[in-house]
Amino acid sequence: MSDSPAHTAPDSHAAHTAPEVRMAHEIAAQFAHRPRAEAAGEIAQHIRSFWDPRMRRRLLEATETGADLDPPVADAAALLREKVAP
Repeated sequence: MSDSPAHTAPDSHAAHTAPEVRMAHEIAAQFAHRPRAEAAGEIAQHIRSFWDPRMRRRLLEATETGADLDPPVADAAALLREKVAP
């Protein structure tokens, strides 16, 4: 048995990240095999369909405060923002 504890490096998005950002990245992982624009549309659609408006707002607030987003998640957030703009 090793003296060092079993430990994996934390996910790059997990440390100090809003739960909504983490969840958006988990959704994005399901569409990683798709082209970026298509993945972004699917991510945005999933968020529109299943997330509470408060969760969507917190995701958009996190993007405005400089959250580290994978490109498809950033694109999805932009699509979500377009839908709520007056």
